[in-house]
Amino acid sequence: MTDDQVRPATPVAVSSARPRSLDPRELGFTPRRPVPWLAPFLLISTGIRTVLAMLFGAYLDKRELQHTFATNVPKQVGPDGGLWLDYVADLGDGFNATYSVAYLLAQRELTAGGHRLPRAQTVVMGGDQVYPSAGPAEYEDRCKGPYQAALPLPPAEGPRPTLFAIPGNHDWYDGLTAFLRLFVRSRDDNLGGWRTGQSRSYFATELPAGWWLFGLDNQSGSYIDDPQLAYFEEVARRLGPDSRVILAVPEPSWVKTVDHPSAYDSIDYFIRRIIAPSGAQVRLLLSGDLHHYARYANPDRQMITCGGGGAYLYPTHKLPPRIEVPPRDTLMRRSSPTETYDLAGRFPDATRSRRYGWGVFGRLPLRNPGFSALLGTLHTLLMLAMAGVASNDNGTPEQRLFSVPLVAMLGVTLLAAAFFAKPPGASGKRHARHWILGVTHGLAHIALAAAGTWAWLHLPFYHWPWALPVAAAAVVYGPVIGLLATQLAATYLLVAGSFGVNLNELFAGQGIEDGKGFLRLRIDPDGTLTVYPVAVDRVCRRWRINPDTAPDASWLLPDQPLPVRLAEPPFTVP
Repeated sequence: MTDDQVRPATPVAVSSARPRSLDPRELGFTPRRPVPWLAPFLLISTGIRTVLAMLFGAYLDKRELQHTFATNVPKQVGPDGGLWLDYVADLGDGFNATYSVAYLLAQRELTAGGHRLPRAQTVVMGGDQVYPSAGPAEYEDRCKGPYQAALPLPPAEGPRPTLFAIPGNHDWYDGLTAFLRLFVRSRDDNLGGWRTGQSRSYFATELPAGWWLFGLDNQSGSYIDDPQLAYFEEVARRLGPDSRVILAVPEPSWVKTVDHPSAYDSIDYFIRRIIAPSGAQVRLLLSGDLHHYARYANPDRQMITCGGGGAYLYPTHKLPPRIEVPPRDTLMRRSSPTETYDLAGRFPDATRSRRYGWGVFGRLPLRNPGFSALLGTLHTLLMLAMAGVASNDNGTPEQRLFSVPLVAMLGVTLLAAAFFAKPPGASGKRHARHWILGVTHGLAHIALAAAGTWAWLHLPFYHWPWALPVAAAAVVYGPVIGLLATQLAATYLLVAGSFGVNLNELFAGQGIEDGKGFLRLRIDPDGTLTVYPVAVDRVCRRWRINPDTAPDASWLLPDQPLPVRLAEPPFTVP
């Protein structure tokens, strides 16, 4: 193992040519729009990828092969003996949100809450560096490109910052291939002005004053592989009773134990098996995956979710005010003693989070036109089936050939709505409220279809010669009923969200770009760790080119000021 302090800026093989327009051919990447999460084809493809990852992930697990990679353990120390460290997660979505955060990370200094926060010497990406699924083009456009534009070259003054990353579930959809190519490289170890500092999909690095940072890759909470355990066991030999550990993990399993008691098991096992025997203490756990800021704390440990790097905003108003970790109902035969953690901070606050939820009526059809088109198509088929039964007209042989069985359409509608409330394979328990809300949602759509059928039968289109009514239904009825059905679905999401059902869909369907943030940590030479949770209330949506300036300056500048503040006052970790 080698120790490698934060290195000063050195020449790197990165082009210093600066773009003079927003043309993708000059930028070297294509700025992408936010992912339309409820688009039908995206839902299908993401679902297929998720199933394939669940079925074949164990057979294609590249972590088992990483024991042949180098086992370096770098040391991160700033020029003054302390260290500034940034943590950002869930970043590879729409360009405006992703680049707003990348731009702030790259600036020489930020001012928030009256505190001057210099640029960090170390940056940690906490998972889901790309959406909706991993691949070379997605990483280039949604992660590497924006971050290279934010910091094209190492800073002319001061040390060259180092970048570490752990994979989230979306990084795993291609078996880590693209992730390893970008972050685990022996030759071209640059991501813009940052130097990648790891040799595996997980890492350990020594920090000042007895602090250590461990980044785990537990494949979406499944398990921690033997080569990874062996790597951290070797690192843990350097820990002692005075050592304090920051643990970065892919998902906030401490919150998910409320519905999924085994979610924290692999993390608890790692702490008991690897860290506890050394006498060291895990004082801080960091995670993304949920796209908001939330801090749970007790006197001995802080657990922070900070997934505001660019993906759609996730609500905070349904967070439990108190959690028990590990949960008392875990099935692990051996587990750490259960401790209580209180919700100490969140961003956005509960009131604003609820207010964001009401925006679903406007944002859902605007962000997901394909979803409205799908509902319009299904409702048109349901109306035609109902109309055929209601008119008691067998019609011509051609009409009977192309008719839609009403019973089949009613069954599809009810089943689709019921499973939408809790899709098969989703984590957590299926409760009675999922079935009740899902079936009620399906019945509401059937009632809407019945009302639409009644209106359609009173219009002249239905009595036109065969084929013309179908064409009229597709052109006239489909778009109108699609919009109404979308509003009905929005109403369902808002109501279901108040019961803790489909909360993710309520906010994913809106694709809210605002409410972003990251953590800026300061470790003083005496070991004092202070956390500054940086919040961005509104991301920038208009950018101007910055061609004639220093080579390391950001390529694009916000057209309007991009203010930041603190999500809560800075706090220290013991």
